[in-house]
Amino acid sequence: MSFRRVVRQSKFRHVFGQAWRVEQCFDDVRVSRVTWDTPLCAVNPKFLAIIIEASGGGAFLVLPLHKCGRVDMSCPSVCGHSAPVLDIQWCPHDDNIIASSGEDCTVKVWQIPDEGLVTPMTEPLVSLEGHSKRVGILAWHPTALNVLLSAGCDNVLCVWDVGSGELLYRLEDSHPDMIYSVTWNRDGSLLCTACKDKALRVIDPRRGTVVKVKERAHDGSRPMRAVFLSDGKIFTTGFSRMSERQLALWDVNDLEEPMVMQEMDSSNGVLLPFYDPDTNIVYLCGKGDCSIRYFEVTAEPPFVHFLNSFTSKEPQRGMGFLCKRGVDVNKCEIARFYKLHERKCEPISMTVPRKSDLFQQDLYPDTAGLEPPLLAEEWVAGRDAPPVLVSLSGGYTPSKQRDVKFTPKRPPLTAGAAASTVPSPSTPPDSPPVTPKGMEGGDTQRAEAAATTVTRTLSRGQNDEDNDGDDEADTGHVAAPNTAEKEAEEERLNEILAEVRALRSLVLSQGQRIAQLEEQLAGIEDGHV
Repeated sequence: MSFRRVVRQSKFRHVFGQAWRVEQCFDDVRVSRVTWDTPLCAVNPKFLAIIIEASGGGAFLVLPLHKCGRVDMSCPSVCGHSAPVLDIQWCPHDDNIIASSGEDCTVKVWQIPDEGLVTPMTEPLVSLEGHSKRVGILAWHPTALNVLLSAGCDNVLCVWDVGSGELLYRLEDSHPDMIYSVTWNRDGSLLCTACKDKALRVIDPRRGTVVKVKERAHDGSRPMRAVFLSDGKIFTTGFSRMSERQLALWDVNDLEEPMVMQEMDSSNGVLLPFYDPDTNIVYLCGKGDCSIRYFEVTAEPPFVHFLNSFTSKEPQRGMGFLCKRGVDVNKCEIARFYKLHERKCEPISMTVPRKSDLFQQDLYPDTAGLEPPLLAEEWVAGRDAPPVLVSLSGGYTPSKQRDVKFTPKRPPLTAGAAASTVPSPSTPPDSPPVTPKGMEGGDTQRAEAAATTVTRTLSRGQNDEDNDGDDEADTGHVAAPNTAEKEAEEERLNEILAEVRALRSLVLSQGQRIAQLEEQLAGIEDGHV
């Protein structure tokens, strides 16, 4: 008997959100009351930046992520703007560099010390002046070093070389009205913009031309947002003619009709999309809403699949989205938000429930790292390149070491080689160790680390004996060898080696059993009983 599949198979189907404990939040934060529709918050694996209320100008806080709790009123801030700050963005290639823009028509770039701010920061690395009205949108280039885009209420797009302070490109005639959002594509060759004239535009900034345009992407008059997906499609949020909130998916090669157009609700808050290119999940956070809704985008119809929503009691003033390099892979955390309340910032984790303590390779494909593949001069010359990817398995630590604050490095190759030569009872001495399917190295690293410790103990004991021999030679006295102590020490080392062999054999056998059970479970979920 065959059963008709009524539930779509997805490893993200059971993703759930969970707010952190009260003591892990940031309290007494004077969140800005500016009416500009920006997240008001930016976060990276080292720092949290929040735009705050300030008298006599604009300012934003920069707090190390580990220093949670109450934020003192005298906490130093970045206060170099002469008018309220509207947007802040961390550099994707340097966790200490942040750009800010505000109503003073300037863009400023700051370098934050590793330990955080000790005194108020008023002097930026560089101040960029090229707009005649307030600047409300910033976007760093995803692959070219020191390339920053800014968009102002003067309907002008500016592309800067932050390293030299040079204005690379100025696009004045592309938009007849206010620009609502700007986003780069995956390799930084194209821009996607949403404008007040309800048009969706795809722009080549180096040529200064509009490649594609879709008039009236959303019929409503309220602001819309657009974001490039990793496969080149465009995801938009906006409003219908009846002021109902909508989401849509567009094919860049054919913008005549949307691939998907869904109506969600009739709230009036602007939906801010946050896209995770590693999992193809789009998170929608509405300003003034109490919920975060998330959707998975696939290549099969209906293309956009609703997964779930996280709901809390208090509305959100803004939202910060942490890049994948900062999530906790030990807890299967695939995304983390920093929700702004009126006087508080609350972290929220999005987690995939898994029982295994091993590193989940299917949840964490290689993600964009800090290293830029291009320099600004190379990008200006016409080169394009995808981001340089890094593996998140280096950030994985075994469950027994999760309370450790830092991430231990992998043992050097010589130590790993020494560990791999330790035979197991179930493996012939001449055969290489085999890593079973489903094991990503966590348990094997524990066994190798134990063997490495034994090897270092042996070498240290040998060195101590050599040093003792040298001392005896220097004094001219020859000590009688204590054979009983040597035999006892060798016996203890043999016991440790035997335990290491037994543990290694247990790890291999359990890994094989886990792989078999996972295959059986996958077959049951697919309907093959």
